[in-house]
Amino acid sequence: MPRRDDALEYHTQGRPGKIAIRPTKPLATQRDLSLAYSPGVAEPCRAIAAEPDRVYDYTAKGNLVAVVTNGTAVLGLGNIGPAASKPVMEGKGVLFKRFADIDVFDLEVDAQDPDRFIEVVAALEPTFGGINLEDIKAPESFYIEETLRERMSIPVFHDDQHGTAIIAMAGVVNALKLVDKALDQVRCVFSGAGAAAIACARLMVEMGVPREHITLCDSRGVIHVGRDAGMNPYKERFAVETEARTLADALVGADVFIGVSLGGIVSPEMVQSMAPRPIVFALANPDPEIAYPDAKAACPDAIVATGRSDYPNQVNNVLGFPFIFRGALDTHATTINEAMKQAAVRALAQLAREEVPDAVKRAYDLTDLEFGPDYIIPKPFDDRALLRVAPAVARAAMESGVARRPITDWDAYRARLERILGSERAAIRRVINKAALSPQRIVFPDGDHPRVLRAAHIVRDEGIAQPILLGAEDAIRAEARELGLSLDGITLIDHRDDPRMDAYIDTFWRRHQRRGVDRELARRRLARRDYFGVMMVEQGHADGALVGISRSYPESVRVALNVVGTRGDARVAGAALLILPEGGVKLISDVTMTIEPSAEDLAEIAISTARLARSLDLEPRVAMLSFSNFGSNNAPQAARVRRATALARKLDPSLDLDGEMQVSSALNTHLRGRLFPFSTLHGDANVLIAPDLNSGNIGYKLVQHLAGAELVGPILVGMGRPVNILSRDTEVNTIVALTAVTSVQAQRASD
Repeated sequence: MPRRDDALEYHTQGRPGKIAIRPTKPLATQRDLSLAYSPGVAEPCRAIAAEPDRVYDYTAKGNLVAVVTNGTAVLGLGNIGPAASKPVMEGKGVLFKRFADIDVFDLEVDAQDPDRFIEVVAALEPTFGGINLEDIKAPESFYIEETLRERMSIPVFHDDQHGTAIIAMAGVVNALKLVDKALDQVRCVFSGAGAAAIACARLMVEMGVPREHITLCDSRGVIHVGRDAGMNPYKERFAVETEARTLADALVGADVFIGVSLGGIVSPEMVQSMAPRPIVFALANPDPEIAYPDAKAACPDAIVATGRSDYPNQVNNVLGFPFIFRGALDTHATTINEAMKQAAVRALAQLAREEVPDAVKRAYDLTDLEFGPDYIIPKPFDDRALLRVAPAVARAAMESGVARRPITDWDAYRARLERILGSERAAIRRVINKAALSPQRIVFPDGDHPRVLRAAHIVRDEGIAQPILLGAEDAIRAEARELGLSLDGITLIDHRDDPRMDAYIDTFWRRHQRRGVDRELARRRLARRDYFGVMMVEQGHADGALVGISRSYPESVRVALNVVGTRGDARVAGAALLILPEGGVKLISDVTMTIEPSAEDLAEIAISTARLARSLDLEPRVAMLSFSNFGSNNAPQAARVRRATALARKLDPSLDLDGEMQVSSALNTHLRGRLFPFSTLHGDANVLIAPDLNSGNIGYKLVQHLAGAELVGPILVGMGRPVNILSRDTEVNTIVALTAVTSVQAQRASD
């Protein structure tokens, strides 16, 4: 679980909160301003006044959802009020954007009275394309949603109800397929009779489970005919004729259990009393009604799901609401009806039966993942969910008659959805997941630095690497206590007392004795933590190192070069940056090392950077950059890049590489194909080799500061061992990402 301080820091670093608004049209000139506002804005206003549906053409309404709450039932926190609920609502907005590129305004309404809340939300219809109700207590939530759906002609969706129901039902459908039972034959028992339970039960009935086969239990026991205590009209609909009065009574002989209540209320004996091959969905968070291991131990052939990510079959609403709204918005649907919910269920169930891509397996550190008792629900980070659920929901909206703007070109629609997926954050996640497959020993010489300690804590928790912190143990532990960090699972080494010190000094002296290094100088250097840490890597006592943060970048580079040097087949080292702009992942090199590289240097840097790209699962397409395009200028600088291109091809004939070329040619396949059809580069370049340090350094900083692209690095290439440098202003998240890169480099070095 995340630490309190980590969570608070996450929400306060940089701009407070998790969301921001940015314009989608240029606002650089007086003309832009006159079009965006007065007088030009009057034209779309007139058009919408004449034809109200044109609001979807001229405004953001069609991609804008309101996440609305009154804060009466927040997570597991209860009625904490609207202001305290805002971080959760912002978080929901982030998920909408991340998974389906849907923009969100979160609205925390100070109205506990249901009718007042309804009036506020209903009045917002002109602004939004859909309403996502969130964290509203039952039974008011039922009344609020039903009333708003009747009054509004845009989708209104209470995710606590329907999101949970849709994901759980997809899992139940697949579980029943595995145990060879039909929906109309099974008997289902619920623990919980709130919003999620009632919605699940309703959806079960819609999909074929007889109402009389469903038993709901709340804190007072079974909801049965004749019961008066704690009842409401929504529970009354599921009251059954039964002699059972407790959850334990109801579970005897049941085929399916769905828990949306409290942790620990189901015993192993209760699971054993169920029908053969029972289906147990214990969804209470963070503690399920029965823990996954306990349920499997009680009944090994049970199919078990929870709401937790650390066990198979996680029921996670993020598999539903972003893609359901995507399909609804894209058809301008007036509502999200039962047909659309069932379409989402079937799409998710079918997706879990498909062959799982390697990328998804890597994301969860799995070598094998296929449809079966431990995989009945797709994984939350399976990008295919968008491509399956959104079209299914859109089709259902059209077929059920609630789509105001039907989709006619499904191929184009799928292509648009694929563009939504993007690759920026996914690139970092892929690197982290790959690092976690085989966590390497990564040494941090600045072990008592607060940012290094925080990063090491995250690295350990996510299994990215095995962190080794150098420094005085008392100082490291004191700083960790100050930060509230546990050091369990993190190796601490006080290099001053390390028994390997004399051997390290001797080795360093022998290698550098003809370069002006005597034993005393060798001793002074190895007394420094950065030298000692890199020597650990060189001697095989660690797999990689991250040095710097407390020293200048050039000084840290010198340490790396003095101790491990360049790779045996490389004359020169370079530094690459992983750039994560909108629209694709790029590597640019060299950005911090060689001021005026020769043609031979550039060729080697290109080969080394391509090797790095492959280690990060990025198939390299290398462009050798210049101000010249394919011989258009014969200046010495252009000729040097031209020669470097030829040399690089000789070094690796299989590499997809071309040059010399300008940046526009490298990044625009259409332009390059039209002007230079002879170019051998396939597609837009993703590895860019700058002709000198001036251009490389200036170029990446322009991208960073003007385009706001995220950067990871610099990453040293061509080195004999995996060593990377932390600059003095490196943030915690970047240290974590660079640790993952270093770990992946170490994995490749050990192959």
